[in-house]
Amino acid sequence: MLKKRILLLSEGFGAGHTQAAYALSSSLRKLSPHIQTKVLELGSFLNPKMAPLIVSAYRKTVTSQPRLMGYVYRHQKSFNRLTTLALHRIFYTHTQNIVKQLKPDIIVCTHFIPSAVVSRLKRLDPAFKVPLITVITDYDAHATWISPEVDRYLVSAPEVKAKLRRRSVAAARIQVTGMPVHPSFWEHPGKEGILQHFSLQDMPTVMVMGGGWGMMNDEVVNEALAGWREKVQIVFCLGTNEKLLRQMQEDPRYSHPNISLIGFTREIDKLMEISDLLVTKPGGMTCSEGLAKGIPMLFHHPLPGQEEENCRYFTAAGLGEPIASLDVIDKWMERLLYSYDDVQARRKSHLKEIARFHPLQSAQSIIDMLEQSW
Repeated sequence: MLKKRILLLSEGFGAGHTQAAYALSSSLRKLSPHIQTKVLELGSFLNPKMAPLIVSAYRKTVTSQPRLMGYVYRHQKSFNRLTTLALHRIFYTHTQNIVKQLKPDIIVCTHFIPSAVVSRLKRLDPAFKVPLITVITDYDAHATWISPEVDRYLVSAPEVKAKLRRRSVAAARIQVTGMPVHPSFWEHPGKEGILQHFSLQDMPTVMVMGGGWGMMNDEVVNEALAGWREKVQIVFCLGTNEKLLRQMQEDPRYSHPNISLIGFTREIDKLMEISDLLVTKPGGMTCSEGLAKGIPMLFHHPLPGQEEENCRYFTAAGLGEPIASLDVIDKWMERLLYSYDDVQARRKSHLKEIARFHPLQSAQSIIDMLEQSW
């Protein structure tokens, strides 16, 4: 039996979109031996010299001018004709050739730019019949995700489906599947081996994340957390931010047996498993990974746009809380120290509540659609 081919397209604007693509790839292959997957960050693949420069410029804009990014997010209703044409010509003129070469049976996009490009290809070429699935990787449904050529939207929550419906997307084209986090985040191995692996203590533990780009660089928040180092274990995960990692390694405030400084790692699932509280930027994937682990979250300075919407969603659902002041940190540290059993009980209860979001649900929906086209 010939293997069915699934092409997963993402972009490098933040780590979450590509993480979602690889999580889907892993889940799809786990569900069926008759599926072959290929993950591409389309811009990087087609323009390996230009793409890193554009991603770097985007990263600098996000960090230095967040209000500008928020304004663009709120006021960009959709890709206008000129923007779509520019993306098509500058980045993706060879996309059609890639599709012809790889011959996928389904295309899955975890970022709105490749989704827009594939949609345009379908619109311009009547012979382009490959089904298109778009996976929305935040807890919001911005208009740039939406195109008539998308055959199916996979979304994280009923609230996101409702937002798509308000934008006139037919209910039959939307499925609520939960976020496609890697299956390992739904596993709950014993803590002892993980603690030993990372040389950590069995004590109340706070995990601090800044996303794949390591943007958790608020010295006030970090120092406030470090002030509890005598009683609480703190694990700072700094991603690819090597500069911040070196700065903190040289700072005596973070030189303590109960403080661990970790750079890029592929074992975030293990660190979340042994942590009792997650302090993070509210990126869609990181929050979803925390959701799968049942860990309570504190949100650090959400960027205007998607992160603000993610923060609102998780706060309203009682799954997290923004750090409105340092009092929030103190409140949670005291909970870990003096109400630890209650925190653990709430986590167990939460894990039961989210069991409906099966770790392979997104992948299964793709397979179901694939089978319909056989």
